[in-house]
Amino acid sequence: MIQPLLSSPYKRARTGLLLCLLMIPSGHQASAATLDVWYAPEDEPLKHVVQIYDHATRYIFVAVYALTSPLAVKALVEAKKRGVDVRVITDRERLEDAKQQTAVATLRLAGIPIKVNQHDALMHLKQVVVDDEVNTNGSMNHTTSGNRYNDERLDVIRDHAIAVKAREKFLSMWKDETRYRPWNE
Repeated sequence: MIQPLLSSPYKRARTGLLLCLLMIPSGHQASAATLDVWYAPEDEPLKHVVQIYDHATRYIFVAVYALTSPLAVKALVEAKKRGVDVRVITDRERLEDAKQQTAVATLRLAGIPIKVNQHDALMHLKQVVVDDEVNTNGSMNHTTSGNRYNDERLDVIRDHAIAVKAREKFLSMWKDETRYRPWNE
C-alpha cells in the first residue's frame, strides 16, 4: 500500500493524512494531525498559505528568510487591517535585496512589527503559525520564485499541540534580544 505513494513523489499530496505517532517517549501523549503537502511549482503553495492568512482571526507569526511576494505581503497587510496580530522575523542580510526591502517597508507601513536576526544568513527557518491551529513549514520562502518556479515543498499541519509548540518557538525568538532586533527603516 505504501508503494503507490512513493512512486509519485512530485504529484500533489493533499490527502489529509492522519499522522499516527508510533514512537512516543514515555510521559508524552500522542496527537493526531492532518497534513497537506504542496509542491512548487505545480501546486503554487503560496496560494495555500494566503488562504490560511485569509482565515486567521487571532495571529499570524511568520519566520522566513525571504519575503518578497506581493501575494504574501498583501495578505499579511489585509490580515493586519482585520485586527490580526501579524509579526515577521526575517534575515538581516536578505534585506540587501531591493524586493525584500520593498516588501518589508510595506509591511512596516501597515503597522506590522518586523525583527531581523543579528547573525546574518543563518535564518533558515521557513515557518508560519496561525491561531494555535495551523503550522506550515518546508523549503519554500515567501517569494514568487518559491511559489511558481523553484522545486519546493510546503507542509501544512493542522494540529493544536504542534501549532502551540511552533508559536512558543516563534515567541522565544521574538523575545531574544541577543539574536534578534527590531527592523526600522
